Amino acid sequence: MIITKLVLKNWRNFRSASISLRDRAFIIGVNASGKSNLLDVFRFLRDVAKGAGGGLEKAVSDRGGMTKLRSLSARKDPEISIEISVAEGADMPEKWRYLLGFKSEGKGKQRVFVTQEAVWRDGKRLFARPDEFDEDDDARRTQTYLQQVNTNKDFRELVEFFQGITYLHLVPQLLKYPEQLGSSRIEDDPFGQGFLERVARTPKKFREARLRKIESALRICVPQLKELRFQQDEITGYPHLHALYEHWRPNAGWQREDQFSDGTLRLLGLMWVLLDGDGLLLLEEPELSLNDAIVANIPSLIARMQREAKYRRQVILTTHSEVLLRQPGVGIGEVVRLVTNSEGTRVEEPTERDKKMVASGLTVADVLLSKVRPQGGQQMDLWK
Repeated sequence: MIITKLVLKNWRNFRSASISLRDRAFIIGVNASGKSNLLDVFRFLRDVAKGAGGGLEKAVSDRGGMTKLRSLSARKDPEISIEISVAEGADMPEKWRYLLGFKSEGKGKQRVFVTQEAVWRDGKRLFARPDEFDEDDDARRTQTYLQQVNTNKDFRELVEFFQGITYLHLVPQLLKYPEQLGSSRIEDDPFGQGFLERVARTPKKFREARLRKIESALRICVPQLKELRFQQDEITGYPHLHALYEHWRPNAGWQREDQFSDGTLRLLGLMWVLLDGDGLLLLEEPELSLNDAIVANIPSLIARMQREAKYRRQVILTTHSEVLLRQPGVGIGEVVRLVTNSEGTRVEEPTERDKKMVASGLTVADVLLSKVRPQGGQQMDLWK
């Protein structure tokens, strides 16, 4: 399933926003326009849907409380609301719709209260809150039906879809030097610290099949690579990836992951998560650490992995890369453009003129990137 529409009110930068999505979306905008905050909407719903170890109160608390979440432009209306539409495919009718509104209690303990919550299946509303039970016991309004197994039975498929959302912003140094850095593992591992353990936990049959697909795709981006192999250390049991590169001496070109380039590790992580699961995948600037020749292949790489995966998963990513958006396979309908103003951030739909320019042969980068470049950027020359 994929998210086809997102409607926001008072969420961080976004006083109001309505966004249509396809099975692949590229979010663009100037720095601090809210690209990461937009991705965080989906992570927030995942955290609320966790139930045990999650829920509404914890999801809000983990983000610094209501004052950090609520838009600064929300002067008279303190409610934050999120509405999501989900379908089996980009051109298919809505299967599920979920609405969640919440705000601070306004007195006493300042608890986070559900102001509205509803679920629709195939256009039919299953429930709407607040209901008579909430009126009798206001403590019920501190929890969503989404997070409670005794109330979400009729829409468990939607709950599991939210729980399956994955965010990855792999930091190569955390993967290369885990013992030296000694850093604690962050819940849900968004920075790829446990990537090798994740590979190790995959049944051998599926692991080897995925590595062969990744190896084949990697050869396009890293021509010198000949073979990719998973191996566990016989003494420590710690998992490792080994790659064989072209070398004038036989078997002398083997390297372990701590010798891989940062870009190769980021590509490995990207391709693995594309094949590992069918839920929404969120990627933060996947072009980092990669040269332009490889960045140019990212859109086609995602499309290829989507085709080869058992279940085609939706991918939403943020990017600043002109090279990535210059690829002919990136459609103008796949780009979400964020524009800032005095009231926060708004989402700009492509104009008819934009669409005609792309149809005439220009790329999305040619048409849209110039509109999100910061004004006065040339003043940075003064610091040279």
